[in-house]
Order: sequence, then C-alpha cells, then structure tokens
Amino acid sequence: MKQQNFDIITHVLCPYVQRSIITLEEKNISYTRTDIDLAKKTAWFEQKSPMGKVPVLLVDEKHTLFESAIICEYLDEITPGSLHPVDSLEKAYHRAWIEFGSSILSKIASLYNAKEASHFQAIHTEIQNKFRFIERELSGSSFYSGERFHLIDAVYGPIFRYFDVFDTFTKLDTFEALPKCLLWRNALKKRRSVQKAVPKDY
Repeated sequence: MKQQNFDIITHVLCPYVQRSIITLEEKNISYTRTDIDLAKKTAWFEQKSPMGKVPVLLVDEKHTLFESAIICEYLDEITPGSLHPVDSLEKAYHRAWIEFGSSILSKIASLYNAKEASHFQAIHTEIQNKFRFIERELSGSSFYSGERFHLIDAVYGPIFRYFDVFDTFTKLDTFEALPKCLLWRNALKKRRSVQKAVPKDY
C-alpha cells in the first residue's frame, strides 16, 4: 500500500465509528482521529459529510469516504491480507450477518430511548431473540467463525460494549442462556483493537 494520510472524523459514542477504528487498528494503519459534537455540527463538517453522520474518512485530504461499511471494506482492500473469508459464499454469509448486526444496533437505540419498563423489556426480548439466531451460527470459538478475527467481529465488538454499559445499571442477563455469544463477547472485550476503539473515559 502506498503511503496515505488518513483522518477519521468521529463521535465518541458512535458504534459505527468504533467498527471503523477497529478495522484501522487490525490492519495496522496509521491515522489521526478528530472527534466532533454532532449536536453542534460545524460548516466544515457538513461540507465533508454528505449524510451529516460519522464516521467520515478523509484520505490524503483529497477524498472523502462515508458510511462505515464502505470505509471498512476500503481499508481492508488496500492492505495485505483480508478480514473477510476468501471463499465468495462465506464472504457473502459474513456480510449478511454484518447487516444483521446493524439491525441489533437499531434495537439497542430503541432500548436506550424506552420510556416505560414494559417497553424496555419488550425491546430487550426482541434483542435476545436476535442473539438466539446468532447463537445457532457461532462456531463456539473465540470469534465468529473460529480463532481468526474477521470484519464481522469488528462489527459486533461495539454491539457487545453496549451491554457492558447496561450491566453497570441493571442486570439484564441477555446472554445467560447463550454460551457461545457470551464466549464471543468476552473474547472481543479483551481484543486490543476493540479496547482502543473508544476513549478511556468512554
């Protein structure tokens, strides 16, 4: 890969930012990080982000990439090795479950915004049911499909992090009957790239 300069525009809480940072770390790519306040978007940021969202990756101050899936795929393609499986069908399978991860993030956002206990519990049940689907797919190893870290693991690391936060406030037992999910969650929590995806005061 030719030497390029990467500046990633981020927000400290965004899970889509986290998956991009994890990919940068896993691929050993040097980068600078610029955190912004999405509640006070500057004109500079609005010019750089057509969607008005983070992450945004600035490449050599010439090209702007947005949407985390695009950013992660690009970073993977321009560096040696791949965080995707080699087999085309297996790669498509991983991509499908990456999209499934985004649907879980949507439910987690609803969980945060639930106004009543009954609504909170109903959404949590929906999330648990989604993880039951995943439980059937997991290999029972450290990562999604074995002992090798893939891009799909970069996606679910930030998802599991939300439950670390929830666990400081209430006992949800989300993964109590999902041992393979719990094993995966714990392995991702220990991964250096996952730890570095958020500031220490997260």
